[in-house]
Amino acid sequence: MFRLDGKVALVTGGNGGIGLGLARGLAGAGARVVVAARNAKKSAAAVAQLQALGAGGALALEADVTDEKSVGALFEAVAARCGRLDILVNNAGTNIRKPPQALSLAEWREVIDTNLTSAFLCSHAAYPLLKKAGRGKVINIGSMLSIFGAGFAPAYAASKGGIVQFTKACASAWAADNIQVNAILPGWIDTELTVKARAQIPSLHDSVLKRTPAGRWGAIDDFRGIAVFLAAPASDFVTGAAIPVDGGYSVQA
Repeated sequence: MFRLDGKVALVTGGNGGIGLGLARGLAGAGARVVVAARNAKKSAAAVAQLQALGAGGALALEADVTDEKSVGALFEAVAARCGRLDILVNNAGTNIRKPPQALSLAEWREVIDTNLTSAFLCSHAAYPLLKKAGRGKVINIGSMLSIFGAGFAPAYAASKGGIVQFTKACASAWAADNIQVNAILPGWIDTELTVKARAQIPSLHDSVLKRTPAGRWGAIDDFRGIAVFLAAPASDFVTGAAIPVDGGYSVQA
């Protein structure tokens, strides 16, 4: 119920951070993983890691997931090179930390397009391939800011709240096609993005540790198990869910 042998998984932004953790989980369970990202050098290093896990045939494809033509070409390449698609992970994301009054329209659009519009474009392009396969899994990466507000991240919070509602809409629309769509809501995870956040917000590290029952920041490999569960037959009756992976941060008052 937790094996993915013979399955093809596409992970956007899968060459680092949480995306790489998700990709490691999928590869370790036997999936052939396609990493879609813009940094070719970083993607090549990620593919080497995935192949070391025994995921023969892991590959990287360059794509701008905010651009409709680039996304179309990406999924055409997946179909041509892999012959199928079974799992889509919409993970690509960015953040610009400014209060609403300081955020420009261009900055707003950059975050919304990277985090939310990309998920729409990729899901739209993936649907025919998943339907053709007779079943499929879509995993969207939200955030604990899908639950909370944050004055320093209005566009990010809006995009991640949108991810949860988009997940529910797709889950409802595609259930008849045997396609399950779920969201993961990461908490505070030790990544390049949060290193920048800690530099910008000096008190952040201690406040995260104080509120998190697990007593630590998350690591990217904390996402290996949830990736496998949501991609595997074990979750065939789970759809439209938004699952926090945050060490208990979101259950604290």
